[in-house]
Amino acid sequence: MQKAIDPIRLEVLKNRFTSLTEEMGAVLMRTAFSPNIKERRDFSCALFDRSGQMIAQAAHIPVHLGSMPLSVAAALERNDLAPGDMILLNDPYRGGTHLPDVTLVTPVFLGEDAPEFFLANRAHHADVGGMSAGSLPLSTEIFQEGLRIPPVKIVRGGQLDRELLAMFLANVRTPVEREGDLTAQLAANRVGERRLREIVGQYGLAEAECYCGALLDYGAKLMAEVIAAIPDGSYRFEDFLDDDGVGEAPVPIRCTLTVEGERATVDFSESSTQVAGCVNAVRAITLSAVFYVFRLLAPEEIPNNAGCMRPVEVITKPGTVVDCRFPAAVAGGNVETSQRLVDVLLGALARALPERIPAASGGSMNNLTIGGVDPRSGELFAYYETIAGGAGAGPAGIGASGIQTHMTNTLNTPVEALEHAYPLRARRYRLRDGSGGSGRHRGGDGVVKEWELLGDARITLISERRRTAPYGLQGGAAGARGRNRLLRNGKVTELPGKCSIEGKAGDRLIVETPGGGGWGGLKS
Repeated sequence: MQKAIDPIRLEVLKNRFTSLTEEMGAVLMRTAFSPNIKERRDFSCALFDRSGQMIAQAAHIPVHLGSMPLSVAAALERNDLAPGDMILLNDPYRGGTHLPDVTLVTPVFLGEDAPEFFLANRAHHADVGGMSAGSLPLSTEIFQEGLRIPPVKIVRGGQLDRELLAMFLANVRTPVEREGDLTAQLAANRVGERRLREIVGQYGLAEAECYCGALLDYGAKLMAEVIAAIPDGSYRFEDFLDDDGVGEAPVPIRCTLTVEGERATVDFSESSTQVAGCVNAVRAITLSAVFYVFRLLAPEEIPNNAGCMRPVEVITKPGTVVDCRFPAAVAGGNVETSQRLVDVLLGALARALPERIPAASGGSMNNLTIGGVDPRSGELFAYYETIAGGAGAGPAGIGASGIQTHMTNTLNTPVEALEHAYPLRARRYRLRDGSGGSGRHRGGDGVVKEWELLGDARITLISERRRTAPYGLQGGAAGARGRNRLLRNGKVTELPGKCSIEGKAGDRLIVETPGGGGWGGLKS
């Protein structure tokens, strides 16, 4: 006989599990070394059941959280897991997304021979080797992007594998920072395990697992209700990446959304074949984007768990830019293609729910890496940042300005932290006035950011919406396209959206990010 579910206890445990992942994130943020993690908060934490289904996640990075279940699945494939083990991985073809995102998975044993739960965190490391500092190069194969780590035991029976750690640190440009960030990840999972044991100790393992199942069912039920409110039908939309970083041809991403009752099918199989450049995405990224968009439609109280995706089928075609095959380059797929996947699915939903869906946001994470030798110390440095843009306007009002949107949820690097940690000087940082698209409701403005190099360094940009503008909806105008420039000896050079250049001391890099699209025609 199935145990009756107490709705109050269900809510309590939902909050306890979510708080556990939030505490993991707090530990990771406060103990990390790099500004990318401790300032920008480029990390995510989640809890999974014994079968690898996500039970709870903190409100961290959407592109991480929807794809992390595949990392846990990769850990589950090992048949030698034991108490005290931790699994490290970043291989996009074995459960990862792109190489800088390093995932740590901890199996939790509570008395049985197999783990009853898994804890995982994923953190973006500012460098993991590869052909350019920051490990987001204009690559044409995965081997150029950095060190690939399959699911390996970094901790065995509670003991850190120092030889494996040494191998990892020998392949990165900033080993002290990398060791500090990795140690923070270890600490986060240990705290998460401690809290999980407290919960199970209070309620008992059988009760905790019963309510985990109930939370998954609850998520599925609420999502089915969300889908049932969408008119039945088939809705198509396409949008484009500017290029792949190698050629200049736009890269189409196409979506067909089919709604039948309480189920939805999202089909991306007609998207471009995988490309030579680095904007290919593994299937995990596509799943993340779909998870995120449908979560946007749901009420706030819906739990963020695997149950939410039960009523949604995602179709991709292997060998395409949204489900690429090894050894395709993927550095930009995680950051840029994920954003366009969201734009395309929201565009399809706008055909079904025209009075609910907002216009396109800036559509790019505006990725910047700068690396070289710090003239102040003589040590190598690697700086990575994503830059905010404008949010799309919607039926409820104007779009927000200067904000990270959709698949990224990071903060900016404060000027004080930037100038303390790196040989860079911030010259300008302001809103890009007028870059939001016009309409009944105006799109949000992007930003203008300008850095001065205090020493020679390599600059790499992977940015989008420099050729294709963020679309407006219901008569609203498109947002302004982004722009990249280099100022050297008084001369300004226009830079493409994706480029890698040798910067000189005194050079100034200027990035103007896209604005959001406008919504609705102007009132007469």
